[in-house]
Amino acid sequence: MRTFIAIELPKEFKEQLAKLQEQLKTSGADVKWVQPENIHLTLKFLGEIDEQISAKIINILEKTAHNKNSFYLNLVSLGGFPNMNFPRVIWVGIKKGEGETKEIAKELENEIAQLGIPKEKRAFSSHITLGRVRSGLNRTQLANKLNELTNDLFKESLPDFKITKITLFKSTLTPKGPIYEILKEAQLK
Repeated sequence: MRTFIAIELPKEFKEQLAKLQEQLKTSGADVKWVQPENIHLTLKFLGEIDEQISAKIINILEKTAHNKNSFYLNLVSLGGFPNMNFPRVIWVGIKKGEGETKEIAKELENEIAQLGIPKEKRAFSSHITLGRVRSGLNRTQLANKLNELTNDLFKESLPDFKITKITLFKSTLTPKGPIYEILKEAQLK
């Protein structure tokens, strides 16, 4: 089964991010948008694992959560990988909670690597993916829209939200997009 570990976002944040996606869609760019109900902050993508590895990952998830305090997170910026003028991935960044998410991701990465699942080649970046650019269609308009929205994106600041758990998800790919199923939620202390 295809799996990943993530932080779920509250409904009101997903609604705000869906509104942001709607504004970005006006660029007419060819983007595969993350379905609003599926928006999350990925801590570790695991890929295909079997039941035996899944049980070991659940133990790692619980151990990691047990050793970490709950914390607050907020959304502060809009960006694109590799950059805003030539985005391939459109994301929202966080500030408060960034250190905590990096710490949890690092611990998960190190523990899971002992199971034979390779470490990521890139350093972990605390971000929430909104969409992936599929082609160059209207890329300039998308870059312009990203830069325009960045300036007044969070003027009406969203409240911080408390992170109390980390979740192991199963991801089933379908022609209409992925379907996520919670396999295990581990409570932070």
